[in-house]
Amino acid sequence: MNRPSLLSRRRLLGGVASVVAAPTLLTPALAQASRLPTPSQTEGPFYPLVLPADSDADLLRNGPLLYAHGAPAWVEGVVTDMTGVPVRGAQVEIWQCDHQGHYHHPGDGDRADRAFQGFGRVAVDAQGAYRFRTLRPVAYSGRTPHIHVKVRLGDRAVLTTQLYVAGDPGNERDPLWRRLRGDTERAALTVPFVHGADGLRARFPIVLAL
Repeated sequence: MNRPSLLSRRRLLGGVASVVAAPTLLTPALAQASRLPTPSQTEGPFYPLVLPADSDADLLRNGPLLYAHGAPAWVEGVVTDMTGVPVRGAQVEIWQCDHQGHYHHPGDGDRADRAFQGFGRVAVDAQGAYRFRTLRPVAYSGRTPHIHVKVRLGDRAVLTTQLYVAGDPGNERDPLWRRLRGDTERAALTVPFVHGADGLRARFPIVLAL
């Protein structure tokens, strides 16, 4: 029987090594390919008819008024496309009810606390990051705690969705949360509010299908 030469064996081993190494080299591409877009959800009835004069990232200060109810929280994240690239030029909007469950909207009787801004809009930075100072959301009749989120590119709304609080007992009874398809979609929209050095924080990454 003819044995392979030393050069042939080296070539064979080199080929095997390259095959074994290939999955490692492909891992980042596979990870990017598996990135899923943030699920969309209904805007709901309480998007402001008229944006407040103060529409910045701090919902706990409405002009000269300071809001001192509920649990203050930071909500932050990064807006990327499905390959993980930050989406420059994106604007993120949030709106939510006050600590008593009321929105700044005529459809809710306009009963919201005037000191709570209720709506905020920020442009992402060069890394796609955004950050809001707001209230840990609270429940109201028929709904689990949630924050409405909209992302715009120029005048175009590219995503409308809702953020939920991980572990809240009302989630399982909420019709919109239950409508999400499986654990993957629910995990994408349901985030923990955790205590940090600067208070409660929630990280909500947003992935856009552009």
